[in-house]
Amino acid sequence: MKVNFDGTKCTGYGICAELCPSMFSLDEFGFPELITNGAVPGGDEDKAMDAIAQCPEKALAVAS
Repeated sequence: MKVNFDGTKCTGYGICAELCPSMFSLDEFGFPELITNGAVPGGDEDKAMDAIAQCPEKALAVAS
């Protein structure tokens, strides 16, 4: 599974970093950034799906 992150939509809530810290961290300004290339680490699929579902700006999506 892979996740697309559109940083232009992100307003910095950081929910993704809270829900899936194996994929996201916060930069020095508090904005999320991908730690991985979008590939979800094994076993974290549910966390990634929660992050996608709870992103208020819809900046995350499952890659096709």
